[in-house]
Amino acid sequence: MNSLTSESLSDKEKSDLIQQIKQEVAIANTHELLSKMTEKCFKKCVVKPGTSLDSSEQKCVAMCMDRYMESYNLVLKTYSARVQREFNKM
Repeated sequence: MNSLTSESLSDKEKSDLIQQIKQEVAIANTHELLSKMTEKCFKKCVVKPGTSLDSSEQKCVAMCMDRYMESYNLVLKTYSARVQREFNKM
């Protein structure tokens, strides 16, 4: 059985592998974000589930998703700045 080690990979293969992992992590994060946002906004806005959303539920869901994304982006920006500051201190 062959085991994959960093010594057995070329620099290009390492770089390609890192890029692939980054892409997969980004996709997983996006799925998690959408899942959490959908769950929270549905719970908040849809009082009586049915076959369709009425106009007030549609508006509530749209506004909830907008606020959720704004909050997510603010947290991400703040976290990224903090990581960058810590990295610069090293």
